[in-house]
Amino acid sequence: MTTPALLPLSGRRLPPLNLGASAFPHHRATLRLSEKFILLLILSAFITLCFGAFFFLPDSSKHKRFDLGLEDVLIPHVDTSKGGKNLGGFLIHGQGHDEHRHREEEERLRNKIRADHEKALEEAKEKLKKSRDEIQAEIQTEKNKVVQELKKKDSKPLPPVPLPNLIGINSGEPADPDIRERRNKIKEMMKHAWDNYRQYGWGHNELKPIARKGHSTNIFGNSQMGATIVDALDTLYIMGLHDEFREGQEWIDKNLDFSVNSEVSVFEVNIRFIGGLLAAYYLSGQEVFKIKAVQLAGKLLPAFNTPTGIPWAMVNLKSGVGRNWGWASAGSSILAEFGTLHMEFVHLSYLTGDPVYYNKVMHIRKLLQKMDRPNGLYPNYLNPRTGRWGQHHTSVGGLGDSFYEYLLKAWLMSDKTDMEARKMYDDAIEAIEKHLIRKSNGGLTFIGEWKNGHLERKMGHLTCFAGGMFALGADGSRDDKAGHYLQLGAEIAHTCHESYDRTTLKLGPEAFKFDGGVEAVAVRQNEKYYILRPEVIETYWYMWRFTHDPKYRQWGWEAAQAIDKYCRVSGGFSGVKDVYSSSPTYDDVQQSFFLAETLKYLYLLFSNDDLLPLDNWVFNTEAHPLPVLHLANTTLSGNPAYR
Repeated sequence: MTTPALLPLSGRRLPPLNLGASAFPHHRATLRLSEKFILLLILSAFITLCFGAFFFLPDSSKHKRFDLGLEDVLIPHVDTSKGGKNLGGFLIHGQGHDEHRHREEEERLRNKIRADHEKALEEAKEKLKKSRDEIQAEIQTEKNKVVQELKKKDSKPLPPVPLPNLIGINSGEPADPDIRERRNKIKEMMKHAWDNYRQYGWGHNELKPIARKGHSTNIFGNSQMGATIVDALDTLYIMGLHDEFREGQEWIDKNLDFSVNSEVSVFEVNIRFIGGLLAAYYLSGQEVFKIKAVQLAGKLLPAFNTPTGIPWAMVNLKSGVGRNWGWASAGSSILAEFGTLHMEFVHLSYLTGDPVYYNKVMHIRKLLQKMDRPNGLYPNYLNPRTGRWGQHHTSVGGLGDSFYEYLLKAWLMSDKTDMEARKMYDDAIEAIEKHLIRKSNGGLTFIGEWKNGHLERKMGHLTCFAGGMFALGADGSRDDKAGHYLQLGAEIAHTCHESYDRTTLKLGPEAFKFDGGVEAVAVRQNEKYYILRPEVIETYWYMWRFTHDPKYRQWGWEAAQAIDKYCRVSGGFSGVKDVYSSSPTYDDVQQSFFLAETLKYLYLLFSNDDLLPLDNWVFNTEAHPLPVLHLANTTLSGNPAYR
């Protein structure tokens, strides 16, 4: 899931030094550059002369001499005039000989300084003869050398780790020709989204498909990190779009750089970049993805430097300075952000043998276990300085959603051995069912939000993922309630389908109410938009996998057709601002999660179950598949993170 749109940040990436033609727009600017260059040369020459002149000063025993590393031999002098053994000072041994030696050394140094000074002046004269383009080329060459050195420094080889047994990473082609045709249509939509991003937004985080240019938001710190490339890689791979996959891999290898002065969302960068890179590594076996993931993880670790170990929401990738969103309850960190790191960080420790990542997320878990929870519910805000809850607002939608998802998936990813995570999930779901889940007058099951002791009868599109979560967690639930939770998942899926079906475009709004005769419909204008979100389709896919009820494929196809009809433009896919309008306006953003999640879940919905089977793969909250780690077997027992 992805958090709602966040307020703009002040941190911006500093633009690179521009020495191209635009850096010299006027002749006067060129003169100013030459004048500064000459002044710098004169200043450096003056400093060199001053340094050299120092040696021409007369030597005097009354002055403390500047010794150029040619130390006199100092012998302690014992004062025995009073029969004592105290040190009365030092005798200088061979003083006359050393004075002569010092004069020779000083003369040699004076000659060297003269020669260096003359050489510097000659070099300066040669520089001044060169054209601007030649100077620019030399500077660029030096910059490239520095970049290459930094790359060598960062690209330390990681220890070899045996890969888990990877099953079902390609094919999944259905026998039914109608289903196969629908799957091919989803693949064509992916190709349309990717090709336009490749043409108009390459290297930018996202695409503006109508303006046909790059787009970014504050979660990426306004740095161009190719978020769509990283997010889309595993979707390209499982769809068999290997040429496009290789394009993305090449860009990542040559251009993905995390040493930028940029303030990013720890949560978003973790789920999109680290999750995307790890999934691409497991699927393809290409080491570059693992190396980049580990490099980025190292840049996120300073966010955990808080009094409690609860990480900041944002961190500057260059300075390591962290802070929280200004709007989040009295400087709090957000449950869905610091609680959605576990899957990726456990895999980082597995792949590197370094327990630091595992320890960070387990510390968060231990802290949460000690805290009181009002009505058994986890509030959305926690202050990282005091370790106290912020305002008592609980949601299974934005701000809370993926925390619960990751409790369940920590258990699944551990091959169902992490019983601590399973217990936390079961406890949380029982409290959610008791306090947040209700039936509307029209018989629709919905999940409301708890705000200061009051249940708000509103459900967000983000909350619709929970239908799939209940189905995924049904097996292994307490008191033989597997059937109950599978049914609950089906009821949530039905409610979310109604939120789509009751709109003009057959696409779901951002949030919908269950108040006084209004059911599964958005009331406020600012909740009527659809930004290519995946959560409803995600639930359809999980329900299909666990029930094979054909209605889920039909509902998914309806959504795919609506997206293709109303969101597709010549330059890609765009969100729409009002799903109740027959002629909606576009928001002109092709979200990276559209390629990572929405299209992937649709493709899987029309694929056989042997493509990424759920017994072997667990999907992170950005739909990046990570393999189940059978931590008890001999393959992994030597990994120091789990000793």
